[in-house]
Amino acid sequence: MKITVVGAGYVGLSNATLLAQHNEVTLLDINAHKVRLINNKQSPIDDADISDFLQHKQLSLIATTDKLRAYQQADFVIVATPTDYDPVENYFDTRSVENVAQDALKVNPNATLVIKSTVPVGFTNKLKQSLNNENIVFSPEFLREGSALHDNLYPSRIIVGSTSTKSKQFAQLLEQGAHKKDIAVLHTESTEAEAVKLFSNTYLAMRVAYFNELDTYAETH
Repeated sequence: MKITVVGAGYVGLSNATLLAQHNEVTLLDINAHKVRLINNKQSPIDDADISDFLQHKQLSLIATTDKLRAYQQADFVIVATPTDYDPVENYFDTRSVENVAQDALKVNPNATLVIKSTVPVGFTNKLKQSLNNENIVFSPEFLREGSALHDNLYPSRIIVGSTSTKSKQFAQLLEQGAHKKDIAVLHTESTEAEAVKLFSNTYLAMRVAYFNELDTYAETH
């Protein structure tokens, strides 16, 4: 398969590395320095497994800043650009995802867009309506900085927010690249997958806050 990944951060680069084991992957980023490093088999982020794969594994991976080159003939376009929530403004900034979706589908309307960025519940359905395109899927990531590729090679689960043939094909690509066998794969509606991601993030934050309170109690008493 020909796959384009947009964004060379932890999510994007780990997915690109995983999928480049068995597919032709193009990694698109606006940072020319990152692109040069990746093409020279050097990781621009701190992840030991990504560095090892780039240097020692046979990967079909090319990085570029050229949008046209990246989107043409891609079967899947994976969006891993940064999003951010502002609690003061009560606003989720998803403009980077929307811009990529518009650019990619303009160049290649037959591509299936897979959103890996964190987005609010209901975002994927709204994007489908605004672009009048049903080939948009949300698939959440559960990665840790510094071990992103390891978490993709040994995932706790694979969740894809669609039941279409293309979404099932995408889940198979993730399974193909993983080293773990018998991975739990769950196909849901997009809104359910978006909720799973947000609830998972907040649950982890709640655990950290709780154990910080226990630590404070122990230090005090």
